[in-house]
Amino acid sequence: MTSASPLPSPSAPARRAARRGGRVAALAAVAALVLAGCVGPKEQTEVTAQPTPTAADVRGLDAIYDQDLDWQPCGDLECATLVVPLDYGEPDGDTIEVAVNRHRATGDRIGSLLINPGGPGASGLDALSGIALPRFGEEVVARYDLVGFDPRGVGSSTPVTCVDGPAMDALVSTDFDLATDAGVAQAEAAYGDFGAACLQNTGPVLGHVDTVSAAKDMDVLRAALGDETLAYVGYSYGTQLGATYAALFPEHVGRLVLDGALDPTLPAEEISKGQAVGFENALRAYVADCQAGADCPLTGSVDDGLAQVRALLDRARTSPLPTGTDRPLTGTLAFSGIALPLYDEGSWSYLTMGLDAALTEGDGSVLLQLADLYYDRNPDGTYATNSTAAFWSIGCADDRSTTDVAQMRAQAADIEAAAPTVGSFFGYGGTVCAQWPVPEAGGLDDYSAAGAAPIVVIGTTNDPATPYAWAESLARTLDSATLLTYEGEGHTAYGRSNSCIADAVDAYLVDGTVPAEGTRC
Repeated sequence: MTSASPLPSPSAPARRAARRGGRVAALAAVAALVLAGCVGPKEQTEVTAQPTPTAADVRGLDAIYDQDLDWQPCGDLECATLVVPLDYGEPDGDTIEVAVNRHRATGDRIGSLLINPGGPGASGLDALSGIALPRFGEEVVARYDLVGFDPRGVGSSTPVTCVDGPAMDALVSTDFDLATDAGVAQAEAAYGDFGAACLQNTGPVLGHVDTVSAAKDMDVLRAALGDETLAYVGYSYGTQLGATYAALFPEHVGRLVLDGALDPTLPAEEISKGQAVGFENALRAYVADCQAGADCPLTGSVDDGLAQVRALLDRARTSPLPTGTDRPLTGTLAFSGIALPLYDEGSWSYLTMGLDAALTEGDGSVLLQLADLYYDRNPDGTYATNSTAAFWSIGCADDRSTTDVAQMRAQAADIEAAAPTVGSFFGYGGTVCAQWPVPEAGGLDDYSAAGAAPIVVIGTTNDPATPYAWAESLARTLDSATLLTYEGEGHTAYGRSNSCIADAVDAYLVDGTVPAEGTRC
């Protein structure tokens, strides 16, 4: 995220020069279309250094909860630094920082509204300007102080730091031969080396980036903002973070919107299969739409078009496509480039552009550019954010798939049978965390959040990244949840779907009006 976020997979998740320049210019617009659904712009919000309380000032939970935020101008916003314990089991011990920004209510203020765009690993600082301000309802912006924050390990907060650009390039582009024991061992060793670099460059923080700790940080932030209850909009992985908060602090739940739901009670293997099917279904919808147009490179029936995409992915694995650079398009990069536009149907034309180049001229350059957007890679080979490193680090902290090779093979076969075009990119998830250098923190035993105020869960019927069934599941898991359904394509709904969803969410956030059970938009 997960979000336009890296996929939970061990492998992820030439045009003529005269024409390539036009493509590059056109692709500059795709980030705004795709990322608006769940993450902010790729550039990190520049946060002016703020005075930070010393550890001695905030030793112990009483001092942590009583701290005052020192807000300072930060462009058009305000920025501050929250101090939280590294380990909530040792509140008198070391502390870390959580970067926060704020847009003040423009009208009659009713409180603060926290925002998380997903991932895990996406920047909440960016989400404030990239999602909330342009896409939230006018009355929501008027009545709430909108508050973005980078969760622990992410972005401008005390971050996870792992490897340089070339090393990240190698990891996200390698097609491991997972059909062989040697290939599985190679993948485990590669991610083990990555994890070791994370521990060396990050230190003890790597062992404390779990979602439960991040949810506890949110309650400290609620108190520092002076709010009795928490109002919150979380997208994608942000729904897991919000559900975890509700389970930990049901008495402090205010108005929570969980959009593009991920149920934290689901096992990792079920998540991998569900997401594979989600992307398969989204790709099927894209192919049907593409073939209904005039210039689609996919011929024949919808099944024929899906087979052509599968053949392209298989070809890129065995014979990576040239891109006009020293980075050929591998199978893993091709899939990442295909997956990104599926997050928002407004970006399907860019997928058509990439497939046309690859299928008709053997040119992987457009799909490579889409893959680079997916991973926050800059043209100079650096990475704009630490989102991918944070994604794997938080994922390994929360839940780990089996590392038994026989079980992974059986699960991979089941996933590919359910999603024959893209399923091969979702198996063998256990290789990522097999040699992770810090223990699993785990989640909670009970996510029912008994006693919490009404919570709104939103599901999109053909969401690729967080399938609709997960929204149904999360709504059942949370005692006080009501499910709001968007019948459409793409990842998440509030701010990118239709006025029916927008009006329902705005009424809930501003007036506390819960949508009628069974509302479909």
